[in-house]
Amino acid sequence: MKRVITTEKIPIMLWLDTLEEEALLQARRLANLPCAFHHVAIMADAHVGYGMPIGGVLATIGAVIPNGVGVDIGCGMRAVRTGLRSLDLPVLKKILTALRAAVPLGFKHHKKPRPVEVMPDPSGFGEDLPVVAAEFESARCQIGTLGGGNHFIEIQQGNDQRIWLMVHSGSRNIGYRVAGHYNDLAVQMAKKTGKDAIPKEWQLAMLPLDTAVGQRYLREMEYCVAFAGANRGEMMTALQEIVFDLTGCDEFEAPLDVAHNYAARETHFFKEVWVHRKGATRAFAGEFGIIPGCQGSRSYIVKGLGNPLSFMSCSHGAGRVLGRKEAQRVLNLQEEREKLDKKRILHSLRHRSDLEEAPGAYKDIDEVIANQHDLIEIAVELQPLAVLKG
Repeated sequence: MKRVITTEKIPIMLWLDTLEEEALLQARRLANLPCAFHHVAIMADAHVGYGMPIGGVLATIGAVIPNGVGVDIGCGMRAVRTGLRSLDLPVLKKILTALRAAVPLGFKHHKKPRPVEVMPDPSGFGEDLPVVAAEFESARCQIGTLGGGNHFIEIQQGNDQRIWLMVHSGSRNIGYRVAGHYNDLAVQMAKKTGKDAIPKEWQLAMLPLDTAVGQRYLREMEYCVAFAGANRGEMMTALQEIVFDLTGCDEFEAPLDVAHNYAARETHFFKEVWVHRKGATRAFAGEFGIIPGCQGSRSYIVKGLGNPLSFMSCSHGAGRVLGRKEAQRVLNLQEEREKLDKKRILHSLRHRSDLEEAPGAYKDIDEVIANQHDLIEIAVELQPLAVLKG
């Protein structure tokens, strides 16, 4: 941990030296919520989000906050270690070409619904899932699709002398709909009851867990977490089939899959609480996690140390230093491309609009990793070989 702020209702513990002013204001607001418990933890990759900083960890009692989870519920990482020792450039290019044909990118979806069997079964999440029910059929065309923004599929060379496959994606439109629906309901409830007088501009309306709507949000959120995992699984299966077809490799270890946008019931400091991880990875003692870098930088397979001060969490990536529009405005396309070309990485930086995901838009992943040495230890270091983005 780098520093502690003690001026608010509960402390704010930070794993970075500097935090942008708006994100720090959001952290202070979290620390003054009536449902907030013990302290607020801000991870090493933190930056401003909607209501709550991305890279924030908040424990609550008696309430859940939709904006403390975010709009891409269940977004996370999947990584698979293969039996391959290396891949040459022509094969990498063929893999990317086949991937573009197999996995819809950006706003694209499958033209035909995927089999019902690849979807999580809603009946396993209890009754009364109105948003999931309304979005289920359209979600069948979205499962196994990447999306845009910072989502990616990457082929990597590990320092364990193995080729790794990695997917970063979330719950697509179904998670977005669930998040928006329940945040609207939380705002409406606050207006009706005036409960706890959380200012509207904080964007942190909460749902009491002793209400039907609060419990319904939890069920729909948990479905979206499962959908996001199944979505990553579908893309990883497609990638493994392509790798097999082009290389003959049939050795794929069991996948490591971790979400970094969700709320979960856990026990911390002898109290049962709801831990909101918004852009944060669980890091229980001995538990493996995935911390990706930006396009063109290293990623890490890590092992948690179970530090209670972070609510047993760590960062979920490198974290942004420039907003998307700002990156497009101030970064130089040629310079950013050269950074990747010099590393001989097959990348997705083609147009000025792609600069929002350029290396210069992100923090130094090695500094981010160093700042959380008390939260994790490195298991495998991964160098990018080829990147596919939406």
